[in-house]
Amino acid sequence: MVETNDVTIIGGGIVGLATARALTGSGLRVAVLEKESAVAAHQTGRNSGVLHSGLYYPPGSAKARFARAGAEAMYRFCAERGLPAHRIGKVVVAARPEQLPRLAELARRGRANGVRLSELDSAGLAEREPHVRGLRALLVPDAGSTDFAAVCRAMADELTEAGVLLRTGAQLREVHRDGRELVLTTTAGEVRTRVAVNCAGLHSDTVAELAGTRPSARVLPFRGEYFETTPQRRDLVGALVYPVPDPAFPFLGVHFTRMADGGLHVGPNAVPALAREGYDWRTFSAEHLRRLVTDPGLRRLAKRYWRTGAGEIARSLSKPLFVRAARELLPELRSGDLVPAAAGVRAQAIQPDGTLVDDFRIDEDEHWVHVLNAPSPAATASLLIGEDIAARVGAKLGRARDQ
Repeated sequence: MVETNDVTIIGGGIVGLATARALTGSGLRVAVLEKESAVAAHQTGRNSGVLHSGLYYPPGSAKARFARAGAEAMYRFCAERGLPAHRIGKVVVAARPEQLPRLAELARRGRANGVRLSELDSAGLAEREPHVRGLRALLVPDAGSTDFAAVCRAMADELTEAGVLLRTGAQLREVHRDGRELVLTTTAGEVRTRVAVNCAGLHSDTVAELAGTRPSARVLPFRGEYFETTPQRRDLVGALVYPVPDPAFPFLGVHFTRMADGGLHVGPNAVPALAREGYDWRTFSAEHLRRLVTDPGLRRLAKRYWRTGAGEIARSLSKPLFVRAARELLPELRSGDLVPAAAGVRAQAIQPDGTLVDDFRIDEDEHWVHVLNAPSPAATASLLIGEDIAARVGAKLGRARDQ
């Protein structure tokens, strides 16, 4: 394969495909390179499928700006194509008195972000979710669920029909400049392009380094492990039930997710993965482990969150501890009600000082747009994120024409 493009996107997850979709109709020659044999093989195809509403995010942040409108765009996309997307609603539950101030702060944020919500006392919660225990809760009616892998397959089909080149089995190996073009060497051949977009997810920082950039943040992969209930216990929860999250940690805690196929998933935890694609404890990368040990930012992170991390690891290694965490909200749940489900790995960016990047992070240079942090709610907001990236690409190509 030797080809020349105007725009080449590295990564066939939902953000990469949405970016390609936003560029269709522009008259540009666009290609998507995906290292796996199919799209949506990692983060996109292994998440809980939740359509988020914008409740959690600081007002004015990119997550807050994109989540609510992005969810509505995704609901429309799915409805127009007959894909599953169910507006089933979510309750965020305070189970202990010390969580009530945090619940009130979530309500404030949600209202500032334009999220429809209402507050429930314990009786209102019991009416909504009879098996869930809590003191107070927020009801967010516009949250829902979909199948993001199915969304990506539909996008891929439409992109192919629109003339976008979708190359699977094409892993980036090397990058160099040749005049005003980039030359991308992949496992499937050479690609020349005017602009490249790095949507490589778990590998976004290594792609940035291949491009000759020192990324402003590095990826730390966190594995999220799930259980699902047996079919007989799916009725324990009607929709989406979440605990009040820890504001110091960018994860939402063990929660209950009504999946698009009707199943009920419980989880995830959040444990450091031993490889970029480390979906279990047996999968590890010696290079990744060396980095975990030697990276000063990661050492600072470990020092700051060691207690939280130890608890997450304990729940990973002990099903009874995992069940105990879930039973805080759902007391009727028993260990025998749960069977293991597929795990996912989240690409969480970390800054050199050891702080976790809490918002989307996009870096740019003359020829590249690097998406360095796009965790949840990136799938929810992907159509809008794709439009934003496409606008950045258009600006680069416009500047190049003017030179």
